[in-house]
Amino acid sequence: MKFIAKEFAKSKNVVVMVGAGLSVSAGIPDFRTPGTGLYDNLHQYGLPYAEAVFDLKYFTDNPEPFYTLCKELWPGQYEPTLAHYFISLLHTKGMLQRCFTQNIDSLESCAGLPTEKLVAAHGNFDSATCIETGRSVPVDALREAVMEGKDACLELSRQHGGLVKPDIVFFGENLPKRFTELSGHDFLQCDFLLVMGTSLSVEPFASLIFKVRPGVPRFLINRKRVGEDLGHSPRRVHSPIRSSFSNNRSSGFQFDVPNSNDVFFEGNCDDGVAELVKVLDWESEFDLLRFGEGKTELTEAV
Repeated sequence: MKFIAKEFAKSKNVVVMVGAGLSVSAGIPDFRTPGTGLYDNLHQYGLPYAEAVFDLKYFTDNPEPFYTLCKELWPGQYEPTLAHYFISLLHTKGMLQRCFTQNIDSLESCAGLPTEKLVAAHGNFDSATCIETGRSVPVDALREAVMEGKDACLELSRQHGGLVKPDIVFFGENLPKRFTELSGHDFLQCDFLLVMGTSLSVEPFASLIFKVRPGVPRFLINRKRVGEDLGHSPRRVHSPIRSSFSNNRSSGFQFDVPNSNDVFFEGNCDDGVAELVKVLDWESEFDLLRFGEGKTELTEAV
């Protein structure tokens, strides 16, 4: 941890990549963990298969399961975690280039991260669109309908000329233009890559780790090692985002290679962040950001 903290402290353009593991301690389950993940617990919705909840055709035929899931996940019901506040602290200290998130829960914003510093690769609940007309719909109107239930959602559809959904990327839909526009620039500028709480199993997000320059320190905080074989999987070799890389691209994580700048912390995101904050001697700043003047809960916890 001391090596990675030393590299981290001198960085000026930190790029952060995060997945569902970042929000688990907030009470939001991830998608793929056996037994506790959302996909394993969607049988209550009567889906033909778990991923159907994010399938546009299935949503068109039967929107109720997705709206039920939205009711459970809608922002405002969960508090940001230590790891969310850590990303915000990086911005406050002027070190954050950008945060690329797979999460749709908007907890990065709730922790104080400005919109311009966030790329929601899979969309989120910040806006809504009618899928029939393509016109924007006030997201508060959708939230109210979702919270009221099925009849209110049907009435909203009648008002706007078709089903309305938050701008969350479904399977088969294009990622936001912001993802493509900023990923190339930000990863070339990156001088430290922090990856937290992701399985790195969904493209093109997973291949972003290739886009930093060789030798740039990369720090993975996760419950298990991932990303080591990204350069060898036939499925990933032909990824559209990877095919545009130059010969100077990075490889998959090389945690066991001598003199590698890749470091792995095994554990929860909050634990990894707390340890990093302690080694960096940032406890007071972190507590001030989270709790305000006079409170030191993180310091006591660490």
